[in-house]
Amino acid sequence: MTGTAPPAPRVVIVDDQALVRTGFRMILTADGIDVVADAADGEQAVAAVRRTRPDVVLMDIRMPGTDGLEATRRILAHEATPPRIVILTTYDLDRYVYAALSAGASGFLLKDVTPEHLTAVRLVRSGDALLAPTITRRLVERFATAGERTTPLHRDLGTLTPRELEILEALARGLSNAELAARFRLSEATVKTHVARVLSKLGLRDRAQAVIAAYETGLITPGTR
Repeated sequence: MTGTAPPAPRVVIVDDQALVRTGFRMILTADGIDVVADAADGEQAVAAVRRTRPDVVLMDIRMPGTDGLEATRRILAHEATPPRIVILTTYDLDRYVYAALSAGASGFLLKDVTPEHLTAVRLVRSGDALLAPTITRRLVERFATAGERTTPLHRDLGTLTPRELEILEALARGLSNAELAARFRLSEATVKTHVARVLSKLGLRDRAQAVIAAYETGLITPGTR
């Protein structure tokens, strides 16, 4: 017996280029995803989120006026049940993207994303980070320095069990759930349970923040293997 598929997420698109907003809306709508609003800057984004209560926001990071980073901070700080925020960028190794992930964004997409990757916004609703762990790691290693920590994730790793620490370290080095299961000789279901406990104990929203926390707490030092 198969379960019922979860409903498609309700999405707000934020970008200062009308052509980008129109193109993304067409792709998402064709896949059955409801675009409830769009916005051309951060101020409009905050207002649209308050008005429509979306599940996911596709947020351009660089916009005139209130940029995507500030809008992300405001939405996550002031909404009782904030949406998942996915950053849109033209450059994957961008310190503003790193700052947004630190602030609580759930991933990022390059603006030249394929339709298949764009419609993967469905994954974010369930707590997955919308980017490969290896890309997160590369981004964090580039910017996890004292000068770049705009929103440090101060977390007490002492709340984790030895196995959960091992899971966090391996996750932060870019291993997928299947790779974690193979390394620790566990089922993928058990790995998912461990990951969920790590996120819960450390008060993290998703895997993207877990990677950042591993580096910013010193569990992993950039450049080490």
